[in-house]
Amino acid sequence: MTAELLDGKALAKTMQEEVSAEIQAFKEATGVTPKLVVVRAGEDPASVSYANAIAKTCEKYGVAFELKALPETASQVEMVALVQSLSADAGVHGIMVQEPMPKGIDAAAVIAALSPAKDVDGVHPLNAGLLMEGKGDFFAPATPSGGMEILRRYNVPIKGKHAVVVGRSNIVGKPMALLLLHEHATVTICHSRTVDLGAVTRQGDILVAAVGKARLITGDMIKPGAVVIDFGVNFEDGKMVGDVDFESAKEVAGMITPVPGGTGPMTNVMLMKNVLTAAKRQVST
Repeated sequence: MTAELLDGKALAKTMQEEVSAEIQAFKEATGVTPKLVVVRAGEDPASVSYANAIAKTCEKYGVAFELKALPETASQVEMVALVQSLSADAGVHGIMVQEPMPKGIDAAAVIAALSPAKDVDGVHPLNAGLLMEGKGDFFAPATPSGGMEILRRYNVPIKGKHAVVVGRSNIVGKPMALLLLHEHATVTICHSRTVDLGAVTRQGDILVAAVGKARLITGDMIKPGAVVIDFGVNFEDGKMVGDVDFESAKEVAGMITPVPGGTGPMTNVMLMKNVLTAAKRQVST
């Protein structure tokens, strides 16, 4: 058996057309262009690369973009003041604060300064709390939201299924588990201290890998016919690989996301959807 590919790249292209059309319609109806501001302190290479990628994505979608880059020597007071200023700026609809932040800065204090209404990355404690409850207007992180969109668009049944999530980060693992729970899956969360990981992962009708360890999940750890969502981004000899050993997994799973070309392309699509949603809420209030 060879698993069906869950093609995030193709889905992202389709959704780009949909979301771009929604953004254009919003601009025509309101005269407002949704705007995203990325805040960074220092020049961490990964952060610089990601900000550049977001800028290109915004251009594609017709979203205004601005980068506020502070020096590595920026203080916590300066960062908090900048975030507060942007939060109060009616012309800014979405804000992302990039990590890692310079040594000596309390990231939690900077995040707390964000307006939850502009927290399109879903990292503010209020949004995290509302996600846990599954109630009200909140933003979920874009990466797990993209994984859920893949499941929906490929008509993968979730209700009543056993979903096993490997990874418990606040930006992927935990929110993905909550999003699955809100769709009435029975959810198990695994992590580095899980005893006999394979015994648990083999129970999953839906298996989610989000640990950042290359090829951790092998084919013998997957329930035959399971749907595998791989959020892993790892590099081996310059080649991107997932947390799932794709070659062995595809012979067991029923459906699987490739790396690259699976969950990755969906992240920025969902970020643009969040920016549009934020703009709609702010313009209508």
